[in-house]
Amino acid sequence: MKISKKTVLNIILILFILSFFVTPIGYYGKIWLNRLFAFSPSVIEKSEQQKITDYDWRLKDGEWNFFNFEESRGNVIFVNFWASWRLPSEAELASIQELYDKYKGKMDFYIITNEEQEPVEAFMEEHGFTFPVTYLIIGDKMAVDASKVPSSYLIDKSGNIVIHEEGISDWSNGKVYKLLDELIAE
Repeated sequence: MKISKKTVLNIILILFILSFFVTPIGYYGKIWLNRLFAFSPSVIEKSEQQKITDYDWRLKDGEWNFFNFEESRGNVIFVNFWASWRLPSEAELASIQELYDKYKGKMDFYIITNEEQEPVEAFMEEHGFTFPVTYLIIGDKMAVDASKVPSSYLIDKSGNIVIHEEGISDWSNGKVYKLLDELIAE
């Protein structure tokens, strides 16, 4: 019995597709595809921007100490809601790490999860992320909507929400850097 080239190619294609479901190659392939299709976030028109009026929002830092979002009033703020078990979050966090590395000390970062501390620390170590993790206090009032994960906000010094993105975005690009440089200089 002779097997045709078409049959061999079909078998290879089926094995390749199956590898996305049952091997680590598939996991990393999904991360890569998410990053590939993550685009630069869209800036909200000035007339459409909403303003944060209540900065009274309690959070926990990496040492599990309470602090208040009020500390960031008057600063440029980046807020991201993520979960270690959400593949799109993992895909987005690499660009957030690059953003953090470039702008730490120039603006405030709130990279927020509602997970327990131990699995988050293991996830951070496994992926080499060094940005500060902030922990959400479930049930407390919030300055922004945390219902969608991943989602992100960029807030100017006056409290205007300049960017609000649900899903993943590429935060490490020239367009975002240019906008941040302008917001920080204001």
